[in-house]
Amino acid sequence: MKNRSMQEPTFLILTALAAGPQHGYGIITDVLQISGERVRLRAGTLYAALDRLQSEQLIETDREEVVDGRARRYYRLTGEGASRLSAEAEQLRRNADTATARLRRGPAAAQLSLGGAS
Repeated sequence: MKNRSMQEPTFLILTALAAGPQHGYGIITDVLQISGERVRLRAGTLYAALDRLQSEQLIETDREEVVDGRARRYYRLTGEGASRLSAEAEQLRRNADTATARLRRGPAAAQLSLGGAS
């Protein structure tokens, strides 16, 4: 599994937790902000992802508290989760650097400088 790329929602959830422990709604709002409002996680999707990430030992429960009579569980990134997020971020950075370099020197660069679009 380590060789597979992460899906964007997983990457964004781990990125949200890299800032520190958060509860579900905090993760949902942080992912929305991090993604420039492109990724809107639904509660069911988030909690299924959190269960999977816990089973993969990428996150763990930090603490639970009761707020307004409701249990609120906070999650945190594990060391393994931080390592996987770091590796994925580096891979994305290398891919973006390659794409940018090729756009600057390839046929697409000539089209861009001429104002053409494909």
